[in-house]
Parts: sequence; C-alpha cells; structure tokens
Amino acid sequence: MASMAVQLLGFFLGLLGLVGTVISTLLPHWRSTAYVGSNIITATAYMKGLWMECVWHSTGIYQCELYRSLLALPRDLQAARALMVLSCITSVLASIVSVMGMKCTRFARGSLIKSPLVMSGGICFLSAGLLCLVTVSWTTNDVVMDFYDPFLPSGMKYEIGLAVYLGYASACFKLKLVDLLLCLCRTRRWQYFPANSQGRTV
Repeated sequence: MASMAVQLLGFFLGLLGLVGTVISTLLPHWRSTAYVGSNIITATAYMKGLWMECVWHSTGIYQCELYRSLLALPRDLQAARALMVLSCITSVLASIVSVMGMKCTRFARGSLIKSPLVMSGGICFLSAGLLCLVTVSWTTNDVVMDFYDPFLPSGMKYEIGLAVYLGYASACFKLKLVDLLLCLCRTRRWQYFPANSQGRTV
C-alpha cells in the first residue's frame, strides 16, 4: 500500500512536470523588457519566447507575432526549441510507460514487467527533467550575461521571464519523481534482504 501511494505521488509530480514543461514551451514570456536607465518609463513592453515575440502597450493592447523563418533564428533559440520539444515528447512517453507500470493499473498485473516499466518511466522523466533544466539554465545565463554587458544599450536588455521560472519548477518536479522512485526501490531491496539479529542483511 505504501509503495502504491509513493507511485501515485510520483506520477502526480510527473504530470505536473509535464504540464509545466508544455506551458513553458508555448508561453512567450522567456525574456521580458528590463526597465533600467532611460528605459524605466515606457509605453510598451516586449516579451520573447521560443515561438513568438509579443508587445504589450500601456493602452492594454497585446500583440504577438510568430517567428517567420526557422533558419533566420539564432542558434541558441533553435537549440532551446529542440531541447524543450524533446523534453515534452520524453515526458509524454514517460507518463505512458509509468501508467502501464503502476500497481493500480491492470496492464500486466501480476507480471514481473511492472517494476521495470516504472523504472523506465522514471528514467524517461529524469531525461526530460535534465533537458528542461539545461534549456532554462542556458537561457538564464544568456539573459544575465546580456543584462550586465556594459556595451549593450539598455533598450536591448531583457530580464528572466515567467516561462523560465516555470521551466525550473517543472524540472524539479521530474527530478523529485526520480528521487521517490529510488527511495521506493531501496525500500523493496530491504524487504527482499531482511536484516539478521546483528543488524546486517542476510
């Protein structure tokens, strides 16, 4: 019963990570206008994402435009797109495999394949979390380096957007899921190898 509860908790964390990764991939709030220097008071705010660039006007108008050409984009943006899409695909695959391996599902019930399926799902979630973490860390480094570049005009400086923070949270959920699975496997190991009277495993 305890292991089933751990599996359900881990799967819930994995789903949160999946939803967060998809939302952060689609949101245009990866970089937002930095209000520094003469740019403190402005009537517009610019936001850049992986797929589009948006402008918010003080009048309440919100306009977004998709990037027209893939090859014209910077290489770091192309790499971020690829990594986040891979993270989303891996998360979906991990969710499917984890559902099949959970004790509360009827797939292969009573078979020895259940535990390997759960571990495979955990490995997929780990890969997806690392892909997401690498992408948001890379973006954070670029934004910070540009922000403190003295030769870059203040109007071209950006701050870290909401989607990046959401990506960090999603990666943490997936990595926490793997931690729960490892603890579960360690518990099962002690169940299979009980301690003797001296406190050592048989």
